[in-house]
Amino acid sequence: MLTNSPKAEPLQNTVQILTAGSPPPSAVLFRVESLGFVSSTKATQGVPIVGFTEMDVVDPNAGKGVKRDGVSRGEVVLRGGCVMLGYFKDPLGTSKCMKDGWFYTGDVGVMHPDGYLEVKDSVEIDSVLYSHPAVNEAAVVARPDEFWGETPCAFVSLEDGFTHKPDEKDIIDYCREKMAYFMAPKTVVFKDELPKTSNRKIQKYLLREYAKDSAR
Repeated sequence: MLTNSPKAEPLQNTVQILTAGSPPPSAVLFRVESLGFVSSTKATQGVPIVGFTEMDVVDPNAGKGVKRDGVSRGEVVLRGGCVMLGYFKDPLGTSKCMKDGWFYTGDVGVMHPDGYLEVKDSVEIDSVLYSHPAVNEAAVVARPDEFWGETPCAFVSLEDGFTHKPDEKDIIDYCREKMAYFMAPKTVVFKDELPKTSNRKIQKYLLREYAKDSAR
């Protein structure tokens, strides 16, 4: 809202701001930074002030950092004195997100050559969708939205043999029961099969184009 105001003027001093949840569109960040704000993101697992924290983008299967080319995707991991040591009285939950002192955030990102981290999307929503008994394939991408900038859009193919196949509302309600309300998909698109590469990896870039076209 501030960036769209015709009376907006650059700040005299730089102000740092934090974003959480889905990363803002790059166009919004560029407008914000032109006014003198410096944007960063934060997870809830830690203390209010994040500093002196190591970060990397790793291939969760190989456990190694991806190329710093701004293209290769991986999971964002954090390590440092401001990052939590684990979940309170939840060793199972801790074991799922902590490895060798690194906190695996569940966010997908890329690392640029200059060390700039760009968060792309969240793997948590995909995991929740796959836990639904009727879901065969699932992928979540950002869909342009005039008010919010972007909202989560889920593409789903269903398993065969279900008498009552879930509709869009059923899928959204299921996600809202399993995760934070704002993280749940706002729209669900059903397809017989999701587009995949020759090695069976879902082609999210095609789904992003479809979501973008459907928002017009």
